[in-house]
Parts: sequence; structure tokens; C-alpha cells
Amino acid sequence: MEMLNSTELTRETAIQTAQNEVVLNAAYINGDWVTIAAPVTDSGDASFDNTNNHVLYDPNSGEVIATTRLCTSAHVEQAVKAADEAFAGWSQTSVSERARYLNAIAESMEQQFDKLVGLSVLNNGKPIEEAKIDVGDAIACYRYYANLITDQATWSKVSTLESGIRLLKTYSPVGICALITPWNFPMVTTSWKLAPALAAGCTVLLKPSEVTLLPELMLGNILSEIGLPKGVVNILPGAAEVGTAMTSHPLIDKVSFTGSNVVGEKVMIQAAKGIKDISLELGGKSAIVVCADADIDYACDLIIGGIFTNAGQICSATSRLVVHQDIAEQLFETLKVKTESLQIGDGFATDTQMGPLVSEQQLNQVKKFFDIAADEHLACLTGGEIVTGSGYFATPTIYTDVPTTSQLWMEEVFGPVLVSTTFIDNAEAIRLANDSKFALAATIVSADETAALEMSLQIKAGHIWINEQQIVLPEAGWGGFKQSGIGRELGGDGLSAYQKSKHVLLTDQLDF
Repeated sequence: MEMLNSTELTRETAIQTAQNEVVLNAAYINGDWVTIAAPVTDSGDASFDNTNNHVLYDPNSGEVIATTRLCTSAHVEQAVKAADEAFAGWSQTSVSERARYLNAIAESMEQQFDKLVGLSVLNNGKPIEEAKIDVGDAIACYRYYANLITDQATWSKVSTLESGIRLLKTYSPVGICALITPWNFPMVTTSWKLAPALAAGCTVLLKPSEVTLLPELMLGNILSEIGLPKGVVNILPGAAEVGTAMTSHPLIDKVSFTGSNVVGEKVMIQAAKGIKDISLELGGKSAIVVCADADIDYACDLIIGGIFTNAGQICSATSRLVVHQDIAEQLFETLKVKTESLQIGDGFATDTQMGPLVSEQQLNQVKKFFDIAADEHLACLTGGEIVTGSGYFATPTIYTDVPTTSQLWMEEVFGPVLVSTTFIDNAEAIRLANDSKFALAATIVSADETAALEMSLQIKAGHIWINEQQIVLPEAGWGGFKQSGIGRELGGDGLSAYQKSKHVLLTDQLDF
């Protein structure tokens, strides 16, 4: 893969890409960019100052990057019609043809790697190196599902205890899918949903977050470039109105949503009408357990990576630290030094290790929790402040000796805020790790792999890392227990989420 050196990725080049290549004021419907017209006023004139005019900001400075109009429910009707008409043909394409399109998406993303990275840094605020990982992960996901669908047998024989019959199993696409993705990992969560949906033979309505539209809208150009059949994928840049119209539409067969629990509950209610298939990837308040035998320096690196990557705006962020009391004092000394040495700043600066929060709204959310911590008299080891000046920056923050009754222990902050407590034995560590309404992920740091594996069996989480940073592979299913969601993405489970199994029973007169 040929990529630009990070020193060549600048705000100026990203702005040029946004101005010259990102199609704004339009939705991608039935294979074409459809202009989103300004509403007409009572006088009959189109007004620029209208309710669907939307501003995109640079999180580093708070300055306006671009303005664009958002879709309405009328665009959803157009997109559903296109997806419905395309389904019959697309669902019957060969797996090799679907794989070819998935690989073509990956190849086009590789060719535009630097542009996609630049748009992600510009619109999301994340550091260049994190944006590079994101684009690479998205490419890998499209390639993974291209290979997976090719390897899936059209027919498989199911063993039965009955004689004289054969039982065969095959899969059919679930239908027309409404995919709603968040702002924290543009392109990545899109690939997690879109790649398996296309591999399965589904047609799609995709609503990316209106906060980070710039990198997401590049996908429409890519789909036209590779010649994907019209109507198979429709991209609707819109807000809540569009999401509601998608999830409640009678012709939508499946809804896949990633986002907050508050919105996820609404999506679930909307999807209930018509009994739609549903996948929800929601919140997290994951624990990192550091055992007494852990290497303290390495443990601190894992702690920092687990909470300060993407400025803590990760559903799987290990935002609760559970550390053995025998090493707690030394660990916190080391952790404080390492945290305060983090370089906070512009995502385009090559030495930046943590960028800004994505928006003013998210900055205010983090500030709210800083105020709660002050009201609860939590002990702040470091941080706890909003950075004054331009942009949406908060300091990397650590609170110690946090009671499990604290709002910061219980609620998802979605920012660079770590709460911590100590334990005396593994049983208490497991209890504390499980002390959450969420159960998405966890990390265990221990020199005893056998003990760590035993602990992983007792910690309720869908994904657990042992002595490793939060690497997410396309082969590994992703999702949680409790209020962290319903279903799984990635891996074979991710493909199954867009398929319905079908069984065929035959007489056993012929060999199969």
C-alpha cells in the first residue's frame, strides 16, 4: 500500500480535498449524487438560511470547514425505492462478483489512503497515526468479507438421526438494511456494517454521522468509480429525522445501529414495528484489571492506550482501572508521569498523541463530568480541566479511590477520563470489573497467563485483551453483553447478522 509520509498530510491539503472532491449538499441515491434543495419559503424563494443547513467544524480550532444541507424523510423514500428495486438482482449475484466489488472498494481506498486520512484528521480531530490505523482497518474489513463470502459453501449437509432423508443448509440475505454509524470512527464502523451486508447480498441505506461527513461521503465517489450496481448502496447525510424514517420504514428488513444507549432504545422501539431484524452496538464502561505481578511500566502504557486513544471517545475504552493494592502506589506514580507527558494538540502535528474532542457538544459533556467529580469530591491525580483557547480540548484525567457509587464509575463519559480503585484478590477484581450495566470489553494485565485466562472466563465482556493494546481484528466478533447491545459485528458472526439460514429437506435417493 502506497501512502504519503505523515509530514505531507496537512490541513491545507485536506481542505483542498474537502473542497474539490467531497460532494456536499447531496445524497447518494440510486448510484448518483442527488442535490438536496434548500426549502422553499412562503414567498416561493429558496432560502440559504434554512433548517437543514448543517455546519461541519474543525475540532482543533472550532472553525467552520464547510456547510452542507442534510437529507429529509423524502430522500429516505427515494433511497428505499432504489434499494428495493436493486435487491432482486443484487441478492442473486454470485459470491465471486460480490467479492470483486468488496475488493474494489478496498483497492480504491488504498489508492486514496492519504486523502481519507487527511479528511478524518480534519473533520474528526484524531491524530494522523490514529487516522492511518482507521483507514487501514476499514480496508482490511472489506477484504476480509470478500474472502469470507467466497469461502462460505452454498450448501452444507446437516447430520440428522433420521434415515432416508437429507438435510441441507444454505443462507439468504436478510433484505434491505438501514445502517446508522457514529462519529468516533468514520469509515471504520461503516465498513463493519457495509462490508458484511454487501457480502451477504443485502441492499443498503447508510446514514453516517452528520458530525463527520467529510470522510464518509467519499464512499459515494468510490462506489461510482467501481461501478457498483445502482441502488445497492444509498448514502443519506442526515440527522435524527432521517434515522427515524429509516428505522421505521415498512420496507426496511434490518436495522444496524452504533451509538448511545439513549438513541439505541429509541431505534429499538422504532424497529419493533414490522418486527425488523436488529443489531445494536451501544455503550461501554470497560475495566482494565492490573494484577500484582504485572510489569508496571507496560501496564501504564496499556492503561493510557485504553483510555486516551481517540481522546477516550471509544465505546470499548477501558475507563475503569482496577489495580491490585500492593502495586497501586507505584503504578499511580508512573501513570501520572506518563499521562502528563502526553503531547496534546493538533491532529496534523506529527508529535501529537491525543487530539481534541470531536465537537463542542462532546466537550461540554466531558466538562459536565468534571463538575460532577468536583461535587463528589473525587481525588484527581491529574487533569480534570477544559483547555482554554480555540478547539475542543480536555486534559487527560485520572481520578483515584473512586467509589462504585460515583456517577463517574457508573456512567460512560466518552472522553479522556479514567476512574480507578484497588482490589485485594482476583475474586474482588472480577466483581469490580463486572460492576457495570455495560459489558462490552475488558483488559487484563498479568504475568500469569493461565490466571488471566481463568479471569477472562469470569469477566462478563464480549471482547477481552490480555497484556495487549486494544487491537480489533476483522476476524474477531465484536459486541457485548448487558446494555452494551444486541448481536455481533465482525468475524463470521458479522456476516451471519445479514443472513438468514434456510434448510432444505430431501429424500435420500441421491448422493449429495
